[in-house]
Amino acid sequence: MRYDSREDLTNCQKSFQDQLEGQKKKIYVCGGTGCVASGAFDIYRKFKEVLANRKIPCQVELKEESTEERVGLKISGCHGFCEKGPLVAMEPSGILYVKVQPEDVEEIIEQSILRDEVVSRLVFEKDGIRYPIQEELPFYRSQQRRILQYCGRIDADSMEEYIAYGGYQALEACLFEHTSEDVIRIIQESSLRGRGGGGFGTGMKWNYVKNQAESEKYVVCNGDEGDPGAFMDRSIMEGDPHRVLEGMMIAGYAVGASQGYIYIRAEYPLAVARLQRAIEEARKAGMLGEGIMGTDFSFDIEIRYGAGAFVCGEETSLIRSIEGERGEPVNKPPFPAESGLWEKPTLVNNVETFANVALIISKGSDWYRSCGTDMSPGTKVFALTGNIENTGLIEVPMGTPLHEIIYSVGGGIKGGKKFKAVQIGGPSGGCLTEEHLNMPLDYESLREAGAMIGSGGLVVMDEDTCIVEVAKFFMNFTQNESCGKCTPCRIGNKRLYEILERITEGKGTLADLKKLKELSEAVKDTALCGLGQTSPNPVLSTLEYFYEEYCEHVLEKKCRAGSCSALLSYFILEDKCTGCTLCARKCPVSCIEGSPKKLHVIDQEKCIKCGACLDVCRFDAVVKK
Repeated sequence: MRYDSREDLTNCQKSFQDQLEGQKKKIYVCGGTGCVASGAFDIYRKFKEVLANRKIPCQVELKEESTEERVGLKISGCHGFCEKGPLVAMEPSGILYVKVQPEDVEEIIEQSILRDEVVSRLVFEKDGIRYPIQEELPFYRSQQRRILQYCGRIDADSMEEYIAYGGYQALEACLFEHTSEDVIRIIQESSLRGRGGGGFGTGMKWNYVKNQAESEKYVVCNGDEGDPGAFMDRSIMEGDPHRVLEGMMIAGYAVGASQGYIYIRAEYPLAVARLQRAIEEARKAGMLGEGIMGTDFSFDIEIRYGAGAFVCGEETSLIRSIEGERGEPVNKPPFPAESGLWEKPTLVNNVETFANVALIISKGSDWYRSCGTDMSPGTKVFALTGNIENTGLIEVPMGTPLHEIIYSVGGGIKGGKKFKAVQIGGPSGGCLTEEHLNMPLDYESLREAGAMIGSGGLVVMDEDTCIVEVAKFFMNFTQNESCGKCTPCRIGNKRLYEILERITEGKGTLADLKKLKELSEAVKDTALCGLGQTSPNPVLSTLEYFYEEYCEHVLEKKCRAGSCSALLSYFILEDKCTGCTLCARKCPVSCIEGSPKKLHVIDQEKCIKCGACLDVCRFDAVVKK
């Protein structure tokens, strides 16, 4: 079906809505990467098989005209509650089943489809309380899912379902009711800020591109999500790809561009496949290409693959990569908005930014500003990972206190341990500590704390985490990912890593701590691009908030978390050792002495601190400190 006019879109939307209403019950198997890795496709195939065997009418695509009542079976995008996958959601009951396996499918169909009952053993349970309804789960209660509204509630591969739920109506309104100036004004009035890092005003950037005299312009979607522990953009592209396309089309209309590119790393195969399918569907339907919906607006989108270089998340590096050149940053100004892709004015926004656009056009700037803070309105999608009970994908209003995210949404620290810190914004971000738990997460507050939202990764750490090891991990990542173009980043970050390595090996000095701070500030002030300039943030923030822990490493040669092996010693407790000899037999360097049924002793001079004795002891007689 082609949509050659707005009437065509309206009529088809009504038809698709009628078909959805004919699906009195719907089964959504989570098709996000995490659940797919846990066997979600096997569960989906099992549902199809059982429904067919039991002769229960089933509809998997909104293609066929039918008034017959049937069950809708869909592969959706990420539900967010990744810790408990594979997930299966039921509508209209709102039931969410967790950790589902193919052998559970028969029971789900029997109970939930045929009897309208709940399979109690498959619902989430916390502190003896079962939560069958998804929206009642503590994980979801504190969220406000706008961008993720249909991730988990729509067939991720269906343009028809996207249209049925109001998709492409915002584009239609732009083409038939708004001028390009109107669209930019609405985006400016919403105060939408770029969700890829620095929070630059989206409407301001769009207006600057539009006002360039060049007739040829480009729109680029930055889907190169390289931060460790980050999967926000990936999940949006996998779960609601047409929302991203529609945002890019509206941007193209607003700034006067006819060509868009999505830059996405090749190791996101599921996101690539769903985006490519969405682009092909949109082209076939006439929503991409020449004369969209019978107007004089033409716009097309192509995918360009990245090879996983972290630096290509920086916009000028990304542009060079699309051009087929080595992904390296270039000096600014000129900014891409003035001279970007093939030296033409180029609008670059990230996935989450574009995913906001259609919502703002449809619901208005006042609606958008009704959530969040005055300076940072709207919501933010975060990837919540690390030592936390509920890892997953979340969306909360900007300005939500860190405490609420960690303890209400995240369910607290794993194993009831004490919260130590959270690394926010990946290698470009910084550490937030216990003193920041009541701090609102918005651009201004984080900047004051020496951190930044970045793309939205939140890596939670407990009391057993060594903060020096954390800084070393991020500096190792950054120095490996440096493009090498500028000396501060290429050499400076390597030296920072070497200093941190010395400290974790017990060879550090107080002079090293001074060097860490001075060198970090030098790299921050002199690196060429934004990634290089923010790369020392993990070092600077951990030095500021955990200086005492650094001092323990260099003065006492002690790691309080017990993770720096060079600073550990292993001992055998006299009152617990049974003389079983297992530790001595497993020691790779034969440094444990003792007779059977007698106390064993570790020779500290020979010990290589491998931990084999600790791993094999069955009597808790071996300790490290």
